[in-house]
Amino acid sequence: MKKHWYSLIKGVISLLLLFIALFPIYWLVAMAIRPTDELKGHISVIPKTLTPEHFIQLFAQRGFGTSVANSLQTASTSLVLSLAIGLCAAYIIARKRFRLKIKTPTTYWVLLVRVLPPVAFTIPLYIMFSKLGVLNSKVPVIMACVLINVPLIIWFMISFFQDLPVEVEESAKIDGATEWQQFRRIVLPLVAPGIAAIAMLSFMYAWNEYTYSVIFVQSPVNYTVPLTLAVLNTEDNLTNFGLVAAGGVVSVIPITLFVIFAQNYLISGLSSGAVKE
Repeated sequence: MKKHWYSLIKGVISLLLLFIALFPIYWLVAMAIRPTDELKGHISVIPKTLTPEHFIQLFAQRGFGTSVANSLQTASTSLVLSLAIGLCAAYIIARKRFRLKIKTPTTYWVLLVRVLPPVAFTIPLYIMFSKLGVLNSKVPVIMACVLINVPLIIWFMISFFQDLPVEVEESAKIDGATEWQQFRRIVLPLVAPGIAAIAMLSFMYAWNEYTYSVIFVQSPVNYTVPLTLAVLNTEDNLTNFGLVAAGGVVSVIPITLFVIFAQNYLISGLSSGAVKE
């Protein structure tokens, strides 16, 4: 009898926590699909009328499609560059023997770059990009995202490479595989869950990046999704909650699709990402 009540209480608490977690998402969608008139005064929990007017206005009048394309380009490019650099660096740190004892200091130095607040890099990056003449373009945002994501990828993936048996690579080497072939055809497929997990985290950061975007990008043509959402919530549009909610709904779609298609890898990747010494 006690077990029955314990299971019942645990189920009720789980449902309550699930409701608390999902209700903000429901409220965001509900605000995005209800008419503007329903957003004034008393707002009912369930929309009385459904309308796509906010989404139409968002893309037809506010040019939100350009912002989505900019964010996709920025996030995808930075993700590819970050993975290319981070995976190679993590594999070298995990597998190679250094003559000097610099493996542990190097690992913690890499982590230090990630734990520092992004604003700490704004002044040196601004000066560097200004001298290169690439300000007010997507390049500074992409490179800034690479700077932040590479240390995270290195720190996260080192444990995956260390957990792989060395014998797998040695047998491939005996069969005549080069070191690059071992890494590309043997090692990377075995750590695919970890790559999927860290790719999601890196893509999320680049997609939601606001600090560097607001500093380096001044032209509306290069605005990303976070910048456009911030502009929507200006003084003259402060009461247009439906428009802002519609932008919020669109902004979560890429991350949601990424998680859905990669969920099998993500579950095993996130559960085995602890760093071991």
